[in-house]
Amino acid sequence: MSLMRIDDLFHFEKGILQSSKCTEGEFDFITASSEWKTHNEYTHDCEALVFAAAASGSLGRTHYVNGKFISSDLCFIITAKDPIKLPIDLKFYHMIFNEFKNDIVNSTKAGTSKEAIGMKAFGNYKLPYFAINKQINTKVQFVNMQDSKVELNVELTHQLDLIKQLRQAFLREAMQGNLIKSTNTKETGKQLLTKIKAEKAQLIKEKKLKKEKELAPISEDEIPFDIPEHWAWCRFEDICEIKSNLVNPDNFLKLPHIAPNHIEKGTGKLLEYQTVEEDELISAKHYFYPGQLLYSKVRPKLNKIVKVDFEGLCSADMYPLEPLINIDFLLNCMLSQFFLDEVDKFDNRVKMPKINQKQLSQLPIPLPPIHEQQQIVTQLEELMSFCDGLEQSIKESQGYNEMLLQQVLREALQGEEV
Repeated sequence: MSLMRIDDLFHFEKGILQSSKCTEGEFDFITASSEWKTHNEYTHDCEALVFAAAASGSLGRTHYVNGKFISSDLCFIITAKDPIKLPIDLKFYHMIFNEFKNDIVNSTKAGTSKEAIGMKAFGNYKLPYFAINKQINTKVQFVNMQDSKVELNVELTHQLDLIKQLRQAFLREAMQGNLIKSTNTKETGKQLLTKIKAEKAQLIKEKKLKKEKELAPISEDEIPFDIPEHWAWCRFEDICEIKSNLVNPDNFLKLPHIAPNHIEKGTGKLLEYQTVEEDELISAKHYFYPGQLLYSKVRPKLNKIVKVDFEGLCSADMYPLEPLINIDFLLNCMLSQFFLDEVDKFDNRVKMPKINQKQLSQLPIPLPPIHEQQQIVTQLEELMSFCDGLEQSIKESQGYNEMLLQQVLREALQGEEV
């Protein structure tokens, strides 16, 4: 084994296609993302590696490809430089690039808000070079172990799907009034609804709210399931205000920016996010403040909703919502499958389907008395915490599975100094 510069082992060049100019077709379009797209033209017909060099979230990801393809301009296309003097098994080096990913990125990246890897720095990085028979034998051992890993991951993924189903079962029982035992049925959902409407009327009178168009009563055909007699069915707009506060982000550069991709799908959990300045926003967005929910109105992301306890900006494809009932009850209601099914009834027939404010305002919502809302929230917190524990255990098993695979690679190279 010897250490050699990447540009001594490989020929590499930048891809040419911007993702925004992709036209769906029959050829693979390889980007920095883990999932490939297609394009109607190709630039290469060969065996190659494609390395993500300018996509901060995916920097260092390496794909193996063999056939006709085109690559994103954010990637390097890597092929063997001298197959006679320095034979290369690209599947083996796909493993090596993944094994050395973190060190490659940390040693070669440049930039702050938008990190990228330049061709010169990439070419200067040194990788271990092994005799071709060592490359092939290690690849075979690794592939055999990888097959076992895939089988185990299929089972673990199935278990995660079962937990998602369990979460939805809990939410379904909660929204149908079966999760808690009602002890005080003198307080009713209808009384709460009357109180909310009176409060809204006062705010309209004080010009703190705009007057709303009267909503039609909920018909029997609109009711998706039975609820306790002392609950009430209402429309979304009865218990929630949908905000549209547009602002100039230049005035809020240090505030957090929340977009749909910052929210975990189906759980209501907020993931990592950046400030307005770090995200380099150039158009007006919605302003939000503590006590609101942020809801993605884009159809493929409609089960992305989060409660916030700070102020900031959210992207234009999200609604800030101010609930007039228990905020956590509404959050759980909107995460439940019945709410997603109601949203899916609106078919806008566009490339990127969205739900508009008028459609959202009409959706039917079950309304328990306020004290039962809190009881339901408390019970759901315990049940969802139980599901979180199960998920964490399974994800740890997936991590161990991945670590075992990497250990197999290291053991296969045992005796070589890397």
